[in-house]
Parts: sequence; C-alpha cells; structure tokens
Amino acid sequence: MSEIDRKLASVIDHTLLRPEADAREVERLCVEALRFGFATVCVQPVWVAHAARTLAGSRVGVASVVAFPHGANLTSIKVAEAARARDDGATELDVVANLGAIRAGDAAAVRAEIAAVVEAARGAVVKVILETSLWSPERITAAARAAVAGGAAFVKTSTGFLAGGATEDAVRTLRAAVGPAIGVKASGGVRTRAQALAMLAAGASRLGASSSLAIVTTDAPSPGAR
Repeated sequence: MSEIDRKLASVIDHTLLRPEADAREVERLCVEALRFGFATVCVQPVWVAHAARTLAGSRVGVASVVAFPHGANLTSIKVAEAARARDDGATELDVVANLGAIRAGDAAAVRAEIAAVVEAARGAVVKVILETSLWSPERITAAARAAVAGGAAFVKTSTGFLAGGATEDAVRTLRAAVGPAIGVKASGGVRTRAQALAMLAAGASRLGASSSLAIVTTDAPSPGAR
C-alpha cells in the first residue's frame, strides 16, 4: 500500500451490517482491517464480542450500531444497547437518532436522548446518524447541533439502509453546523476512491464503507456489505 492508501484506510470504518452476515465473514472483516489499517470494523451488536476478541491488542477499533437502522427504539432500549455493546468491547457506537423528533423539530428530545446514550457509552466514541437525505439543510443543521449538545463526538449522514445516502452537500452542511472540533462521518453509498476523496474534501473526517477494499486498492474484492 502507498502512504496515501494507508492514510485513506485510517479514516475508514470497515463495515459489515448485513443482518445475515456470519462468523466467517466477520472474521474476514477483522483480518482485512488488520491488514489494511482501517480505523474500525463496524458490525452488528451480535458480533461485537467476537470482533473485540479477534482485534484485541491491535489499533483497530470495534464499532457497533444502536437502534439500527430506524432509530425508533425507546431511549431506554438505546441506552441498554449502548451499555451492552460497551461491555462486549465496542470502542465506538453509531446510534440512529430519533428521526421523528428531527422531523418535528424537537431539538430538546434529540439532545436528551443522545446525552443518555453518551452516558451509557462510558467513554466510547458516539456517532449520531441523522439520515440527512430526509431533511432540508436547515433541519440537518438543527439536528446536528442538538446531537453535539448531547455529547456526540461525530455526526453521521446515513445508515445506508434508506433511500439516499451521503452527499457532498450534506457533508458540507454538517461540517458548517458543527465546526472543526466535531467529527463528520460520511456513510451510505461511498463505494469508490473518487467518492471517498470527494467526501473528505467536503469536510468528512471519517468514512463508513463496505467497499473499503475497493477504495484503498485496485484489485481486492468488496466484502459485499453496506
């Protein structure tokens, strides 16, 4: 790998969130993350402990998802999911915000829920998924600022499971909303090197991709997950 490839890999969450993924695929994901130096592997909650054991002692983190992909769980359930993922070894948590609260413009509800999840995360990095394709720039801005007020370390574009995904415009809106100190993660439809570089140029500091290998190499296959 070139130095450019290594730097690019270091900001990618190597992702496998297909619900039918099995242990063999998760094991391969971890091996690939170690080989290429991805920031984290991002897996469903059921695979967190397995991934954490496989990656123990390495620099690769373990990210899990909370209330994925719809965000419509009760706050108490999100808190329980976050706490269990942390117990199982997750170092980062990607939580889907309450999309109904975003639609209603209820910033207080978004902020309070994220604060509860951040507390349950006990120091793990919390990224808040806003499903930016659903909203106007003004609503994206309000939701992002509410998430940051709740203690989010990152705001994130998309789950990749709804129509629409990351766009350069959405990333620019998020970056403008949260300033330079908060992370912005572009995820959903980032499949090529050109797309990845465009998202970083627009202001993303982290990328989520299942096509990570295709982004950092020219001849490796994708693991075939979102």
